[in-house]
Amino acid sequence: MHDVYQLIKNSDFPVIFRDELKCIQINMGYRCNQSCVHCHVNAGPNRNEMMDRKTVNEIINFISKNNIDKIDITGGAPELNPYFTYLIEKSKKLGCHVIDRSNLTVLLEPGMNSLVNFLKKYNVEIIASLPCYSSENVNQQRGKGVFEKSICALIKLNNIGYGINKKLPLNLVYNPQGDNLPGNQKLLENQYKSYLYKKYKIKFNRLYTITNMPISRFGSYLISKGKFHTYMNLLKNTSNTDHLNNVMCKTLISIDYKGYVYDCDFNQMLNMGISGRKKLHISKLSIQDLYKKSIKTGEHCYGCIAGNGSSCEGNLKND
Repeated sequence: MHDVYQLIKNSDFPVIFRDELKCIQINMGYRCNQSCVHCHVNAGPNRNEMMDRKTVNEIINFISKNNIDKIDITGGAPELNPYFTYLIEKSKKLGCHVIDRSNLTVLLEPGMNSLVNFLKKYNVEIIASLPCYSSENVNQQRGKGVFEKSICALIKLNNIGYGINKKLPLNLVYNPQGDNLPGNQKLLENQYKSYLYKKYKIKFNRLYTITNMPISRFGSYLISKGKFHTYMNLLKNTSNTDHLNNVMCKTLISIDYKGYVYDCDFNQMLNMGISGRKKLHISKLSIQDLYKKSIKTGEHCYGCIAGNGSSCEGNLKND
């Protein structure tokens, strides 16, 4: 794995400051049942880093004290963490809207039979990865048979009301196949909806397009192919500073599996601590310390303002 950090740590990215905290993104660990080329987490079946119950309780305490009303649970495959359902139960009791970022195929893993009904019971929003609506592209990026399993999972979710019942939102995520920017989000959404319904009778709510970040596994891939600087030039040459007011890090914090806090999930993977502090734990964090503080940035941040912009909930431009 190539060291991408040395290439992105020094940057001329504009200075940005935090607004009011609206969401905490919780990375429950780096274990996953897939090993995707574009993954910025380097997640995979052999990763053992997993959040423990003590850290989950510290996060719940932070949510309770600060009246956080939205949590975004990610990984790896967060469903593989034994305290995944515990976190959801406790957060919902505190009135949180809960998002599960799922790779879909994990819902078909052994021991997961009852999980979709659990998610339905607590009205958990699902944001699911499906980088294309064709089997060839998905299997190339995510592994043999992943597309077929993803379709089975989507049908299973539709069958219990996801993507159909307004209380059970099902949104999909598109990632480009390589070193390109995502296309028009609304156009892609219409193509996805038309194809998936015509072919499989699958329904979903929204499609989110997300730019591949030049860090971790994808960054290393770019370096090995001699494309890193070309891709960075693409991000910088298509950057739009109008997106700076809407980047997700202004209203979000990312928490790793040990409970340490970062400005975003990408910075977490680069070990770029919040506001330059390498080790600030959620149990020590004061929400007042965040407001109007500067955000730690690097060259990779251009990925969020390139083209139509990119965030964990799609582009930053109204199509």
